[in-house]
Amino acid sequence: MNHFVSLTRLFVPTAAAIAVSTLLAAVSPAQAQETGTLRMTFKLKGAAKTFPPIAPNVDQAFCGLKKIPDETLVVNAKNNGIKNVIVYVYTGRRGTQLPPMKLEPKTHELANKDCRFEPHVLIAKKGDTIKVTNPDKVGHNANFQFFNNTQQNLTVPSGGSVDIELKEDEPAPIPVACNIHNWMKAQVVVLDHPFAAVSNEDGVLEIKGLPVGEVVFRANHENGSLKEVIVDGEETEWRSSKFEVDIKSGMNDMGTIEVPVDAF
Repeated sequence: MNHFVSLTRLFVPTAAAIAVSTLLAAVSPAQAQETGTLRMTFKLKGAAKTFPPIAPNVDQAFCGLKKIPDETLVVNAKNNGIKNVIVYVYTGRRGTQLPPMKLEPKTHELANKDCRFEPHVLIAKKGDTIKVTNPDKVGHNANFQFFNNTQQNLTVPSGGSVDIELKEDEPAPIPVACNIHNWMKAQVVVLDHPFAAVSNEDGVLEIKGLPVGEVVFRANHENGSLKEVIVDGEETEWRSSKFEVDIKSGMNDMGTIEVPVDAF
């Protein structure tokens, strides 16, 4: 006799049981899958290089009043954490084949604020929109050097904004620059999946919702090489800045990844 049929003959379902059954039925297989989180902490090994604030040579009456940091290499003086390290699931040649997923389109703001780009690193997906804004009192420019999307060289007047539709993913982080103010630079990451993160002021990043199993990642810093690193005290080579992790359900903490100072 079918076990489930026999049980239904023995028990009359209550209203609460029906509610639970309805809830479980609404959970899709993708939602029910186990997922993992990758956590990493990037730190500089050696004495950090110091970069004085930017001394603007254009629009000095406005930009000269702002404290503009040099973001070539941002290191936390308290713990040597490296900010703005990008890590994402690599799906290119010999990379990870991710299951099909529905990507909900989002709009991300890239502001020309206080004579710098905010955020310095923007992570987006295919199908998203970037809204380039300018809250400053001077005009700005945003030059996107896309590979797969149409290249954009936008003039954004004070108080204005321009939308960029991301119709394709990109093979690597894309540089963004202001042709008017040559110190203004940023990076945009456009992927065909949501699995990416950038390290915070302590050098920490987390990528959530990862599929369980072997996953290939790529790391990037706009002004440094992430090929020779030290993972929890062990010298490690990341060929082409790629590395593989056997993602388990729950938290997967890789610990501290030290990057030698001469990599920058």
